[in-house]
Amino acid sequence: MSDSLNPHKTIAIFGSTGSIGRSTLEVVSSLKPRFHVAYLSAHRNIKLLQEQVRELQPKGVVVFEEEDGSVLRKRFGGKTEVLVGEEGLLEIAGRDDFDLLLNALVGFAGLKPTLRAIETGKDIALANKETLVVAGEIVMRKARERGVRILPVDSEHSAILQCLQGENLANVTRLIITASGGPFLNVDKQRFPDVTVQEALNHPTWKMGNKITIDSATLMNKGLEVIEACRLFDLPPERIEVLIHPQSIVHSMVEFADGSVKAQLSMPDMRMPIQYALMYPDRPPAPFGKIDFSSLCDLTFHKPDLEKFPCLPLAFKALDMGGTAPAVLNAANEVAVRMFLEERISFTSIPEIIQDTLSSHTPIRSCTIDDITAQDKVTRERISRMSTPLGLPRTNDPLPQAAIR
Repeated sequence: MSDSLNPHKTIAIFGSTGSIGRSTLEVVSSLKPRFHVAYLSAHRNIKLLQEQVRELQPKGVVVFEEEDGSVLRKRFGGKTEVLVGEEGLLEIAGRDDFDLLLNALVGFAGLKPTLRAIETGKDIALANKETLVVAGEIVMRKARERGVRILPVDSEHSAILQCLQGENLANVTRLIITASGGPFLNVDKQRFPDVTVQEALNHPTWKMGNKITIDSATLMNKGLEVIEACRLFDLPPERIEVLIHPQSIVHSMVEFADGSVKAQLSMPDMRMPIQYALMYPDRPPAPFGKIDFSSLCDLTFHKPDLEKFPCLPLAFKALDMGGTAPAVLNAANEVAVRMFLEERISFTSIPEIIQDTLSSHTPIRSCTIDDITAQDKVTRERISRMSTPLGLPRTNDPLPQAAIR
């Protein structure tokens, strides 16, 4: 039944204090009274989570603060249940008192909650691209078995989904994923070793969390999106192309066998694909701005420089290797990005670490979730022991998984 006929939907938002989570709550607010928010989760931004709880009065929250449970409950008020850590996420994801999970967790941490929600038959609005990168074949198979819809929140995959409405997938010859090019599109590669964290976080178009902003600077985000598109739309990598489109107006395109191309255009505002995922397949009015075509000077497209941005071909390499290779690619990238943000390595060390890690990996074919989890852990531990060849500091400290927003 479409949402226009059955408008009231109860949702959980994992990662509610991050950029996607905050944008989701703006969308929910603009669509009152269609949605009720039952659960929220946050990693470090407890102050903002408290404000969200006061406004929304959810049934429960999941936090990652290691405090005494009674102290946490006092901070959020007696009516709101407080759960802690990954166990709390899995507990909420498995409950049957909400309809849709919007997963805006960052990194590998988003996989298990997605699987748990699928097991209970909930639709997923997925902003956590790593879920499909590391275990996309397993996730999509389980979703089909349970009749669950995986609705992409990434603007690129939302665009493809919109272009495919009413079409036969057998007639699709190519998916074209666009990329803004990030902050270093016009920066000489010779400057890359001296790039600062602040420069890398200065994205020209989008306001995003730190991890995905660095992924945009390296173009790894497009590599992850290619893997995600392969899993979501069941197409081989040779039928997926990435083009640089600095204006970020065309979010993706679909080419068909007769040569026709469909494109989805909108302002670069993540609230639009979020609303499409929440309201799919309906399109209620949205107060987020429309394109003034008369003011557009040009829409340009060109191929990415793969020598300048080696993370993109590394993602295609992981796809070609198959099995656990995409999970290893993702783990290496998460750790390398974290180390760069902590100013422990240079910007150019990020692809070097990923290249070294992939080259030493022998993929496990027909892998299970346990295989993927084990390889993720092994990869993180291996990188923590690396030293001189890439100029990494020697450390015995374990490298944490990517933070949850």
